[in-house]
Amino acid sequence: TRDHDDIRNSSCNPILTPYLTWLYCIVFIGGLVGVVSILFLLVKMNTRSVTTTAVVNLVVVHSVFLLTVPFRLIYLIKRTWIFGLPFCKFVSSMLHIHMYLTFLFYVVILVIRYLIFFKRKDKVEFYRKLHAVAASTGMWLLVIVIVVPWVVSQYGTKEKYDEEHCFTFHKELARKHVQVINYMIIIIVIAIAVILLAFQVFIIMSMVRKIRHSLLCHQEFWAQLKNLFFIGVIVICFLPYQFFRIYYLQVVVRSESCDTNGVFYNEIFLSVTAISCFDLLLFVLGGSHWFKQKIIDLWNCLLCR
Repeated sequence: TRDHDDIRNSSCNPILTPYLTWLYCIVFIGGLVGVVSILFLLVKMNTRSVTTTAVVNLVVVHSVFLLTVPFRLIYLIKRTWIFGLPFCKFVSSMLHIHMYLTFLFYVVILVIRYLIFFKRKDKVEFYRKLHAVAASTGMWLLVIVIVVPWVVSQYGTKEKYDEEHCFTFHKELARKHVQVINYMIIIIVIAIAVILLAFQVFIIMSMVRKIRHSLLCHQEFWAQLKNLFFIGVIVICFLPYQFFRIYYLQVVVRSESCDTNGVFYNEIFLSVTAISCFDLLLFVLGGSHWFKQKIIDLWNCLLCR
């Protein structure tokens, strides 16, 4: 019967779930609000700053990804992919590209901020605005000309897939070289995240020992809290997927049946990475005087107790 087929397809094609529909709706709305909000803030920022350049590129990454989200939502609602398999591969791969490019820009922003802290500099800048534009252009040419075409051309090419069902390319992971690449990426991402977290803990602890009760009065401490925010996004949005990926590669890809829930959980963990689109909105909120004052009031209240 059709009902039986729908149940079977839902287990084999686990993205058909109300949770993902609501999550991507929230990501799309929150991401758009964040992009629009940060544009007003960027007008006032130093365009030669390396950090500003990284944030601008982060805005571009989120914007390109958000353009693909409506197609995911249409599929989740209609339960049939109507845009062709090549475009399905592009939309599917964009979630991975978005995650790793976002992670890359987080690393750039954090490394620059750490250099500023340890070298006691006010900021790190390009010599000219043209240099910032050239650096961004070169990076995007690399992504558009090499990375995206290579990923899309290799994504889901070794097996046959149903044109009407998208985002089910897990069979590719059974290939040895694909597993090796995935393990390398997992190790690199987790190692970098741990190193960044260790640096941040060291910096905050050193500031606490030095400044103590007047922490919230120092601009440098607020800058470090912003750093902690970026690391928090990495830990909450990206690392769960990377850790689950280890299990997924070892166990799930060896199963020929659809009985396992591994594919379902992989899609859930992967969708959580899209929540990183809220970073721009939270970044704007974190820079507001109202938000800072509320934190100071809460801190003073806790100290009074």
